[in-house]
Amino acid sequence: MSLIWGIPYLLIRVAIREFPPPTLVFARTLPAALILLPLAFRRNELRALIPRWPWIVAFAAVELAIPWLFLTRAEQQLTSSTAGLLVASVPLIAGVVYRLSPHTDQVDLWRSIGLLIGFAGVAVLVGLDVGHSNHLALGEMGIVAVGYALGPLIVSRRLSDLPSLGVIGVAMALTALCYAPFALTRLPRHVDPEVGLSVAGLSLICTALAFVLFFALIAEVGPSRSTVITYCNPAVAILLGVVVLGEPLTAGLALGFPLILVGSVLATGRRVGRA
Repeated sequence: MSLIWGIPYLLIRVAIREFPPPTLVFARTLPAALILLPLAFRRNELRALIPRWPWIVAFAAVELAIPWLFLTRAEQQLTSSTAGLLVASVPLIAGVVYRLSPHTDQVDLWRSIGLLIGFAGVAVLVGLDVGHSNHLALGEMGIVAVGYALGPLIVSRRLSDLPSLGVIGVAMALTALCYAPFALTRLPRHVDPEVGLSVAGLSLICTALAFVLFFALIAEVGPSRSTVITYCNPAVAILLGVVVLGEPLTAGLALGFPLILVGSVLATGRRVGRA
């Protein structure tokens, strides 16, 4: 998961050369829906979703429709490396949200220290790198991080007993349907092969395949710990951005990444009680 979701920042950066943000979200979700929905239908997994449709809509909104639009918009102003590292704040936000929600552990001293260290890393990145960029893009990345933190919580608390393939397929279809009116009027007239491959990779690998694996991960380790895949996401995003796109390895990336990583580990880790 860390590898698969470290790649999209590079692919988005390439795809937005020709695809406007709403069109790219549509192009990313429609093929995934067309693959996953027939599979869910053949397995008779769709009928069980009807009573829980409001929560499926909520999941589609906070995990797909809203974050993917703002992430794509932000990458028009930010490098893929910076965007990937800002998303690494998801475990920090999750550490706050999940501790404040019912039936979860309280924030202890080490977790509090972890949150402080992690958010200090975000502040370093913002101060050294994003401070010179579009401030609107920073706010958009904040919306992305909050959405990515809430999505696994909805899955764990409201959708965990439902067929995952059906939930993912319907969520993809709802998102594609939402963006269809905007996307179909702004389709690119020409698509470079590199851009076309990027969109295909986003849809088939980083969306369809990734969410099947992600639901299995949430079921295995829970919503809060599932977000720790973002520990390695930024490393993949930074490496690809520097090597493939020639993006600079800035001081903000070099200093912010270890702080965010250490803070996330402390903020979301489980403590073993003393005997």
